[in-house]
Amino acid sequence: MVTGMSGAGRTTTANVMEDQGWYVVDNLPPQLLVSMAELGNATRASGHEIKIAAVVDVRSKQFFTEFDTAVQRLRDMGWTPQLVFLDATDEALVRRFESVRRPHPLQGEGRLLDGIQQEREVLRDLRSRAQIVIDTSGLNVHQLARKVSPLFGQNRGPSLRLALLSFGFKYGVPLDADFVFDMRFLPNPFWVPELRNLDGRDRAVSDHVLGQTGAQEFLDRVVALMEPVTRGYLSEGRRYATLAIGCTGGKHRSVAMTEALAERLRTERIDTFLVHRDLGRE
Repeated sequence: MVTGMSGAGRTTTANVMEDQGWYVVDNLPPQLLVSMAELGNATRASGHEIKIAAVVDVRSKQFFTEFDTAVQRLRDMGWTPQLVFLDATDEALVRRFESVRRPHPLQGEGRLLDGIQQEREVLRDLRSRAQIVIDTSGLNVHQLARKVSPLFGQNRGPSLRLALLSFGFKYGVPLDADFVFDMRFLPNPFWVPELRNLDGRDRAVSDHVLGQTGAQEFLDRVVALMEPVTRGYLSEGRRYATLAIGCTGGKHRSVAMTEALAERLRTERIDTFLVHRDLGRE
């Protein structure tokens, strides 16, 4: 079940899932979730596997009672419902609505920001219950598609998908980060003329960053920290987590360290993938 703030990327997420073989129904009322599952059971009974995704609009307060009832009935039927919540900062949502020149659905006669804040209040409890929360604030539609794509692929291979996300603190901390690490304790390659116009994916920048005092120790300790954490996630059935690594602008130190951590943390049961949120924003 995909839900979240209006303008936060529900449609993009639904399109990605559809491309990966999910049967996606948009704006499905919660009363029909069980009917969809019953159709799914009939399809399974005929020998065909099916993955169902419903994009649900939960701005109506009446939704919550019906939603909780439907989720419990799905569990009773043997399904494993998972809730994905798309979120973004108020500033990002305002920019998106203004760019398409559309009012917010709850705006009424008030300001755009009034509608956004009203929706956020309505969804506060549901957000806290979501298995996956994705912050789309600094992502365009293509970056969002790349970020969510690994979440909804075939249920084979690694059991935990670990997103390594680089970012710049001056653009804000990602809302969906489970862990946040700060690379500003390392010297900034921005002040090295020959490195300024490169980024952390370039070998010269990577060697410079990882060669600084404390960089390798940091890598070793984060890897050691994540060993019991990932074991716990796997035993508790958690299948997705985000490590956010930040520096000032999200171009040099955070990118180099994110690339290095992705290699170190990848195992047979853990699949790591990279999201460089703020590259190109400077």
